[in-house]
Amino acid sequence: MTSQQPLPAFPDGFLWGVSTSAFQIEGAPAEDGRGPSAWDAFVREPGRIKDGSDATVATDHYHRWPEDIALLRELGVGAYRFSISWPRVLPSGSGRVNGPGLDFYDRLVDALCEAGIRPAPTLFHWDTPLALEEGGGWLRRETAQRFADYAEVVAARLGDRVAHWITLNEPAELTLLGYGLGVHAPGERLLFDALPAAHHQLLGHGLAVRALRAHGACSIGIANSHGPVQPLSDSAADTGAADFYDTLSNRLFADPLLLGRYPDPGLAALLPGPVDEDLKLISEPLDWYGVNYYQPTLVGADGSAGDFAGIDIPAELPFALHRMPDRERTGSGWAVVPEGLTETLRTLRERYGERLPPVVITENGCAYPERTEDTRRIAFLDAHLRALHAALAEGADVRGYFVWSLLDNFEWAEGCTQRFGLVHVDYTTLERTPKDSFHWLRHALRGNRR
Repeated sequence: MTSQQPLPAFPDGFLWGVSTSAFQIEGAPAEDGRGPSAWDAFVREPGRIKDGSDATVATDHYHRWPEDIALLRELGVGAYRFSISWPRVLPSGSGRVNGPGLDFYDRLVDALCEAGIRPAPTLFHWDTPLALEEGGGWLRRETAQRFADYAEVVAARLGDRVAHWITLNEPAELTLLGYGLGVHAPGERLLFDALPAAHHQLLGHGLAVRALRAHGACSIGIANSHGPVQPLSDSAADTGAADFYDTLSNRLFADPLLLGRYPDPGLAALLPGPVDEDLKLISEPLDWYGVNYYQPTLVGADGSAGDFAGIDIPAELPFALHRMPDRERTGSGWAVVPEGLTETLRTLRERYGERLPPVVITENGCAYPERTEDTRRIAFLDAHLRALHAALAEGADVRGYFVWSLLDNFEWAEGCTQRFGLVHVDYTTLERTPKDSFHWLRHALRGNRR
């Protein structure tokens, strides 16, 4: 149940926002010179998307963005995290800049500034230009340099107005789900041979940070997924599997960024190129560190018959993922564990100490099917914000919180079956209707604006 008490007060200057991504909301995949992405190709493959839908229209944000900015203004957030479509700016991933595509983001940023909302663009939210993907994508070192070139193009055009920059969104998910297990684009099932994609994304991040700095950026972060990992039992096999999965999903991406090293020499040995030199670029100082939190993961040893989120874990991998028992679940089947957010922030402080910059929660949210009377989403947000406040009381330096998501949207391999939005979208008419959670959050933000 939702607490009847008002939310506790957050610090002065705390940044409140909502998040979206280009592929999930924009539509218009071939309009005004945009090139295809790896996801455009992936959704055309039979059986890849749960309901057979695609993102050809999505929520039509490309044409309806003024309406969406009006919703942001009504909600009262201070910042909007959106992503820039790399193939809309550089249709082939490199070379010729697509003027109309860059103009779209120029107009969007101007309108956000006029509305008093800080733009917080993510440069890469999984939509690798198809031309680069067909040449090997993030498995190739060259893609990291092409990403830096793209960052330079965007920063040169938008850097005078963008308040906060995010280089990458969830490189762990692209590596594990896209290249390792094949359930996301590009659909490769490479298992541990996917690790070069992790390294090259991190290298691209470091190169992009330098490119952004060259254009005066002074608020740069990354959005990494994090969550507690718990063993299925106290057995040595299960605790070992949990430790390994924690390394793979959490530390493989945070340690290089914050400590300048990989957490496991065995994994590092599988990475290509001059790794030690690359780590100097990867660990370029950040102004803040983004955390996407959704749920903990329960991990058992290989052969323990996991059933987590419908993901088939091959027998070659030394772990199995399980559902958290005895927990309320969202519409997508994810466990509701708000105290996991407190634990996540505590663990980050314990692991990285002074090397951890201020944190921003760049994603937190839930999918529920209700059209507008979404009391369960209100309860979810209320509980997680209280858990965040508890982390602040413990000493966590958290500067902002972004809800995923503003709008119902195309939810990757789940298609249009999962609704994460504060605003309901009718996928036939594209009508936007704020849900009860939208109005609840608007009221909560007014109580926290000082």
